Amino acid sequence: MAGETVMGTVTELWRYPASSLAGERRDAIQVGPAGIEGDRMFGLVDTSDNEIARPDREAKWHKVPRIRTRLNNDRALEIAVPGGAWLAAPGDECDRALSAYLGFTASIRPFGQENAPPAYAGPLTQARYAKAPIHLLTTASLARLKALHPQGAADPRRFRPNIVVDIADVEGSFPETEWIGRKLAVGDLQLTISEPCRRCGFTIIAQDSFDHDPAILRNLVRHNAHNLGVYCTVDQPARVEIGAPMRFL
Repeated sequence: MAGETVMGTVTELWRYPASSLAGERRDAIQVGPAGIEGDRMFGLVDTSDNEIARPDREAKWHKVPRIRTRLNNDRALEIAVPGGAWLAAPGDECDRALSAYLGFTASIRPFGQENAPPAYAGPLTQARYAKAPIHLLTTASLARLKALHPQGAADPRRFRPNIVVDIADVEGSFPETEWIGRKLAVGDLQLTISEPCRRCGFTIIAQDSFDHDPAILRNLVRHNAHNLGVYCTVDQPARVEIGAPMRFL
């Protein structure tokens, strides 16, 4: 587009079919006005008190981010605990596997009937916070965190972005934190950067290939007011693919 400078390109795309469980990496995502299709449709609860998973607050949930998720071609959820097979969810077999893995009775439940599979008549749950339409993170901010904490793993999975954009490093800066209020295009998708993404204890939890690391959050608190990445609202919905250019509008 004439007059617009390409800032970077999309290198990772993620959706999270079940809140707090591992995300599903994608080659393309479809973004509507309210966010990504298939994103955060389900929750995991402790059936003894119907408490929804809180890995950021309670150690009993710390194994949850290792549970894999995917949506099959019919947009039906499947989960796999470490070492286990893919299982349809919600479902009794899935809940038994989750409960055995976590050490207490647990269940996958839809966030409202609109997210439930056809003919599902089981219990529902409520999301514990309102999801932002899009969470965007740059490689420059990950590089800045790595420079502050060289021995740590500044892995995008700690931060659960939807879109990771590869941009040039900016020395001493988490650049997208300074973009609040600006408009940008990611391919044909148009967004307004609405607010910084404030980080919580989820970022320190171990996952496959990296360890529990409180210094991750300590460095964000000290050097970027708890923040990493930004939330965005959707101005023009579109499909986004790996390699899409990002431009300011």
